[in-house]
Amino acid sequence: MSGIYIHIPFCKKACHYCNFHFSTQIQHIDQFVETLIKEIAIQKDYLTSPVETLYFGGGTPSLLNEAQLEKIINAIGAHFSMANDIEFTLEANPDDINLSKTKAWKNIGINRLSIGIQSFQQNALTWMNRAHTTQQSHEAIEHAKAVGIYNISTDLIYGTPHLSDQDLIKDIAILNEYEIPHISCYALTVEEKTALHSLIQKQKMEDVDPEKQARHFEIVVNGLNQKGLEHYEISNFAKPGYRSKHNSNYWKGIPYLGLGPSAHSFNTHTRQWNIANNQLYMQSINESKLPFEIESLDTASQYNEYMMIRLRLLEGFEMQQIQDSFGEAYAQHTKNILQDHLASGKIIATHNGYAIAKHARFLADGIASDFFMI
Repeated sequence: MSGIYIHIPFCKKACHYCNFHFSTQIQHIDQFVETLIKEIAIQKDYLTSPVETLYFGGGTPSLLNEAQLEKIINAIGAHFSMANDIEFTLEANPDDINLSKTKAWKNIGINRLSIGIQSFQQNALTWMNRAHTTQQSHEAIEHAKAVGIYNISTDLIYGTPHLSDQDLIKDIAILNEYEIPHISCYALTVEEKTALHSLIQKQKMEDVDPEKQARHFEIVVNGLNQKGLEHYEISNFAKPGYRSKHNSNYWKGIPYLGLGPSAHSFNTHTRQWNIANNQLYMQSINESKLPFEIESLDTASQYNEYMMIRLRLLEGFEMQQIQDSFGEAYAQHTKNILQDHLASGKIIATHNGYAIAKHARFLADGIASDFFMI
């Protein structure tokens, strides 16, 4: 099986913290859609197995109208073999969601919504420079459920300067009341070249507090675990049967094709990514050229990626898989590094392998880097 990711690089406004590729020049959406359809045709041979997940991300895919979405979907269906039980996700901002749109989305096959709520606290939304209001967040969930889209994921950001412990507890309680089956929770990160980074550097905004973020992480984990959501990946929680199939396939190393500017593709032995510039992307595609860079993944890179991903997952890594995939030298290297982490209790043995202990999950990326082969 395989997956397709479509990057829609447009937003109404720029969130202070965002470092994803996007443009606020939404008048170019029609031109972009026509170009994207051409890229779909050019890339028709990239995947060799049926597509079981289709994911519209961004940017803000919910800015597209029904006709634009249908054009893209029809083009994908014309050039790729599609599985019968496809998971079809659309990222959507609350201010774009209404009853008419959700009905249209369901009619064209969208069966999963990822709603960018981030917080139900209006002061936090204002601080982030989000385009939606708290009221629109509530209405978005209600509209989705009203038309029968129950496979809903919501994003939550914690660790922001204006979000108190009690605010976060309230946010989690609201999501639990709505019985949201999948929740992605992210600690606010300050990325270079973002408005947030600039404002902090100029001391116009308070910087993040690592101790507060660690405390918020525990609040999130405990609050969602108590309601039966499994902490299956460092930033993701799901009720049984509601894990993100698309993201899970990323983490399993299953091939995927990325379409649109800045989108990444992976075919198990190479990774490539499109240029992160809308005008240059459209110019190249319209000249029948693919504007991408590519890298071949050597054994060390594949091993490092495996450890980074697997140590973010509830199931962790398997020693036998390392032996089979990377060889004896990598297996021995893993065993050597593993001993210290087992002794410290940061990693524990599981039924099939090893995983990060619950209390150490907030340190997952750092622990994974200890295993890297340079």
